[in-house]
Amino acid sequence: MVHFSTDGRPLPTPTPITAPYFDGLRERRLVLQRCPRHGYFFYPRGRCPVCLGDDWEWGELSGRGTVYSFTVDRAGHDPALASRIPFAIALVDLDEGPRLVGNMVDCDAADISVGMAVEAAYEDVDDATLLGFRPAG
Repeated sequence: MVHFSTDGRPLPTPTPITAPYFDGLRERRLVLQRCPRHGYFFYPRGRCPVCLGDDWEWGELSGRGTVYSFTVDRAGHDPALASRIPFAIALVDLDEGPRLVGNMVDCDAADISVGMAVEAAYEDVDDATLLGFRPAG
């Protein structure tokens, strides 16, 4: 079930599998599952997406990475996000391997580029903490 913030944005609904990820965000830590054979993976799930093993553990990552790709929403397709336009969403390759998606913050959309070094940014929205990325440094 999807629930929404007071400003209309959709918020995550943690499950027993995803709760450690969202708990980590609340603590300003990026934690992901790590398979002993294939490394970190995202999104949280019950089994490694490569070998289907269930012997993974949670591990903390640096939150640093580089922009793989990005898009800028200038039209406000989602009415709940219209007040935030323009905003950028980036695919980020973390230094430890997995690729995550998040809003770019603390920078102008015109300054974002592929290959740009970024770091995790955390935004408290009502009862949730969301992951975004900002320019590193």
